[in-house]
Amino acid sequence: MKFTAAQIAGILEGEIVGNPDVVVFKLSKIEEGTDGSLTFLSNPKYNNYIYSTQASVTIVNASFTPDSPVFTTMIKVDDAYGAFTKILTFYDQVKHNKQGIEQPSVMSESVVYGENFYLGSFSYIGNSVKIGDNVKIYPNCFIGDNVEIGNNVIIFAGAKIYSDSKIGNYCNIHSGAIIGADGFGFAPNEDGTYSKIPQIGNVIIGDYVDIGAATTVDRATMGSTIIHNGVKLDNQIQIAHNVEIGENTVIAAQTGVAGSTKIGQHCMIGGQVGISGHLTIGNNVRIQAQSGIGRSLKDDETVQGSPAYNYTDYSKSYVHFKNLPKIIGELEELKKKIEGN
Repeated sequence: MKFTAAQIAGILEGEIVGNPDVVVFKLSKIEEGTDGSLTFLSNPKYNNYIYSTQASVTIVNASFTPDSPVFTTMIKVDDAYGAFTKILTFYDQVKHNKQGIEQPSVMSESVVYGENFYLGSFSYIGNSVKIGDNVKIYPNCFIGDNVEIGNNVIIFAGAKIYSDSKIGNYCNIHSGAIIGADGFGFAPNEDGTYSKIPQIGNVIIGDYVDIGAATTVDRATMGSTIIHNGVKLDNQIQIAHNVEIGENTVIAAQTGVAGSTKIGQHCMIGGQVGISGHLTIGNNVRIQAQSGIGRSLKDDETVQGSPAYNYTDYSKSYVHFKNLPKIIGELEELKKKIEGN
């Protein structure tokens, strides 16, 4: 995809300083800019790169005035960072604007889909599936029976959506994600073996949800595992059966949430956190990376450690923990002095 500086300035409603006809076809950091690339400058720490960058076009703040000649064409806007983000969003939309049904693929005759639909090759869509407008399903995907998918959803290559799952609008589900696999339910028998408990519930995903690569969201035993609007899940996360995650909560990679735990709204959960089952995590909770959560948390708590406790207390305690060998040595010396008396 190629764009002129004039076209980009039109999208951003910016002012061109330089050649309006220069063409760009790729994006770059300002310090790594090459001919044909588009970059931006918003942080004053990087001002020196404006004089050496080889980028063809650079988006800058309207207040920026160079001290020396520049060779890049500048587009001046009110907010360079926000404008570049807008360009990234536009570029991403154009890049994923595929349409049509590729072959070989299998799609049941009972499937209903909307406008601008794309289905990649080697994909399978089961019976009675409902798909909205502007949905893109990339190659090697599996969509089970009775799945419902809203508008403007992208399901990347290799994702699996099990039967009866419901996905809202403007969602991104990345490669290798599995939505709706069985929850971990087994009943112990007297002889030491286990009998599987049928998992007959489903998964419900709201609007504007992102599911990272290789993340798994299990179906409920009964009822629904629910991921509310605006939730962002990183890669390689495990969400167990009957978990509920509140709006606009974000969870970093390799976190595991055990069954039937309820997580509130606007929480921030770091990487490699383990959360036990049947807990209630309040709203606006902050959990530091690698913490182990074995109790329910109230609104606005910030915790760290395993088992986790108040973040401030943990930080103070950790200072002493690091000095523990020194403290023990001092205690031994003190003991010798006491015994010597």
